[in-house]
Amino acid sequence: MSEADESDDQRRARGLPPAPHLPGDPDPDRPEPPKQVNTGFGLIVAASVVLVLAFVLELLRKDEFAEQLIAQNTDENITNAQIASGVESLLWALVVGAVAVGGLMVLFAWKARQGTRSARTVVTVLVVVTALFSLLGGGYTVIGAVLLALCGTALMYLPSVDPYFPRVSKNR
Repeated sequence: MSEADESDDQRRARGLPPAPHLPGDPDPDRPEPPKQVNTGFGLIVAASVVLVLAFVLELLRKDEFAEQLIAQNTDENITNAQIASGVESLLWALVVGAVAVGGLMVLFAWKARQGTRSARTVVTVLVVVTALFSLLGGGYTVIGAVLLALCGTALMYLPSVDPYFPRVSKNR
């Protein structure tokens, strides 16, 4: 048998990486993802977009948020300019964080869509962490994004799609 006819498992046994595939070529060893996994992936992508949009909208409303905090300020040592500057910095950090978390959720959901069991676990952890942080606040849009992500993740754990995510043997 020539090297071109080897399976990926045979190449791995010899210490080589899997054979490369050209973009767009179907992977011969991997079946098409189930409909539920594709739907879950779509929901996670939508959740990531909604999450970023939620914090961009909050950034656009920064003046209202700053005014609320200025009205509640009882410390004479903190100026209104410091509060306004802190609000803007906080909101920019939240936008950058939402982009990073959303990007990671999409990346690992893509890998889970390819049948990688550990990627499905990472997506689950990211969604749970995002859900816990949403409890601190963020409004209805963030809660909507979290609900979309939770539904998408739940679809990847349905019993009917479990065979698509093979268990890794411990004998390696």
